[in-house]
Parts: sequence; structure tokens; C-alpha cells
Amino acid sequence: MNYRWLHVSGVSGLLAVAFGAFGAHSLQPSMTSELQAVYETAVNYHFYHTFALLAVALLGAHIKHSMINWVGYCFLMGVLLFSGSLYLLSITGIRWLGMVTPLGGILLLSGWLLLVVLARKHARLRLKAD
Repeated sequence: MNYRWLHVSGVSGLLAVAFGAFGAHSLQPSMTSELQAVYETAVNYHFYHTFALLAVALLGAHIKHSMINWVGYCFLMGVLLFSGSLYLLSITGIRWLGMVTPLGGILLLSGWLLLVVLARKHARLRLKAD
């Protein structure tokens, strides 16, 4: 197990729960329905990729390749930019923050793509070993 990524996924999960609760109990009365939907999207993607980071931590024990760290970096930076920009946009209403969101989305997609590449590479190596 990769304990660095386990730590990162734990912190990410803690923050996802905190942001979700904060949004549901403190922000909801003061937000428009449109901004509530934006905030909920941020929380959902934050949670999805917290579990992806946990998978990176667990896979790190079985796949000894530096690419697994790049998967984690893409997921982490993707959450920070994607969910982070949506959190800020929905709380502040500053619309230009929405221009940052696609960069985070590209990083999240890159993380998944790298995971696919790594899985194929690992499968080929296992086939050669057998």
C-alpha cells in the first residue's frame, strides 16, 4: 500500500464530507438553486475522486510503476481545480472561476486515461511473465 496516497485520500474524504455538510446545512438557504446544483456537482466529483485516490493507494502495493503516482497527481490536482473552482464559484458567485473548471476536468480525465494505460501495460508484463 502506498501510505502517501492513503493519507491524501483520507484528507480528501474528510474535506468532501465537511464541504458536503457545510453546503447542506449552512449554505443552502442563501444560495440560488443554480448555485446549489453547482456546489452539489463539486461535492459529488470530490467524493468520486476521493475513492479513486484510495484505489491509487491500494494499487500502489501491487503495481510498482511510477505511473501510479502520476495517476494520483492527476486525480488530486483535478479535484483541487475542478471541485475547488466550483466550490468557490458557488459560494462567491464569481463567474470567471468557471473557466478553471475544465482544466480540472482534463486532469481528472488524464488520471483515468493513465490508469487505463497502466493497467494495459501491467497486463502485458504479467502475460510475458507467465
